[in-house]
Amino acid sequence: MTALSDPPASRARPAPRERVAADETVRIAMTVNGTGATVEVPPRAHLADALREQLGLTGTHLGCEHGVCGMCTIMVDGQAARACLLFAVQCEGAEIVTVEGLGTPEDQHPLQRAFSAHHGLQCGFCTPGMLMSSYDLLRSDPGVTAEELPEQMSGVLCRCTGYRGILAAVDDVARTYPEGVPGPLACGHRTLVGRGTGAGSGAGAPAEDVPAAAAPERVELPSGPPSAVVEVTSTLRSPTDRVWAVLNDFDLLARCLPGARLTEVLDGDRYRGRATVALGPVRLSFDGLAQVVERDPAAHRLRFHAQGADAGGSATRADVVLAAAAGPGGGTVLTAHADVHLTGRVAQFGRALAGDVSRRMFEQFAASVDEAAQTGSVTAPGRRAQLRLLVGTARDAAGAVVRRGLGRLRGLRRRS
Repeated sequence: MTALSDPPASRARPAPRERVAADETVRIAMTVNGTGATVEVPPRAHLADALREQLGLTGTHLGCEHGVCGMCTIMVDGQAARACLLFAVQCEGAEIVTVEGLGTPEDQHPLQRAFSAHHGLQCGFCTPGMLMSSYDLLRSDPGVTAEELPEQMSGVLCRCTGYRGILAAVDDVARTYPEGVPGPLACGHRTLVGRGTGAGSGAGAPAEDVPAAAAPERVELPSGPPSAVVEVTSTLRSPTDRVWAVLNDFDLLARCLPGARLTEVLDGDRYRGRATVALGPVRLSFDGLAQVVERDPAAHRLRFHAQGADAGGSATRADVVLAAAAGPGGGTVLTAHADVHLTGRVAQFGRALAGDVSRRMFEQFAASVDEAAQTGSVTAPGRRAQLRLLVGTARDAAGAVVRRGLGRLRGLRRRS
């Protein structure tokens, strides 16, 4: 993605629309993070809801919805604005930058790196507003001093950090860039996808005309704790040597992973590919890279790192270990262990749901490995497999809720 310069203040805006009835909708065209987008909204819908619900840009958080807390701060035509106080119909022809346009996990903006280095976040809910507010401050007043920062940053409220790390991060960037903070780094042509499939969730260009997210050149795993740790043990009918033959053939192995396919073989035991994850109305397509870091034929053990991103800002990284051992009746016990790191929209699944989805996918993977070991090929999963993934995950989640409720009930009985 290329940097996006702030639009000139004198840029012409379309003339105001005529009066619109309360029960009608209005089609609005604007530029969001460098991409032309069109939304269809009721006249009283505020910009924050249009960004979140219709364009999938959920980095803009909603707190008070009265313009007080500053959580929903964004840039509109080069100026900081509260997205909860702007009607979407006011933004016809506007150029908008949200926190998703500031930087990506692979190419973070200096402010994002500083917030991480100074631990300028705790729950993270105010972080998008803090980032966009501090960007506006350092762009308009690069000479701001550390003593002035508490007052200058008071427009965004934080309930958990005490502001120390936030102020240290902003001061660090101010001193590093005395001539002005760099512009947004993640603004460019991309597909913007809403949360549902209804009208008004389209972007300014057909999906087939929008380039996919650039696949990384090398896999980099985060140093922090994973979003989910998954371990699945499956008993296969196929003998161990045939199962290992599948694991040792990365092309065939990739076809066993639900929704994955290999697109290019690179040097250094690296492989480019694409994976599609569908869970109800959420459908994400990741372009990424996998690199084998351990291949042990004697132990029938394979370890690889994988990294991918989709055009909507979601990213996933994983450290995966597959091991095959002799099982009962001449079969195989296949163990899959994965440390999964999620960022962007996909991270909103939460740790529990991310773990459930990943576990269900590895269970489908084991069945496909068994099929490939016996036949040499894999049946492509269809809608029925996706439905089993959705139903199985929902059943697991419901079961967990019931178990927690029963545990609380037993605890209350013991105390009484």
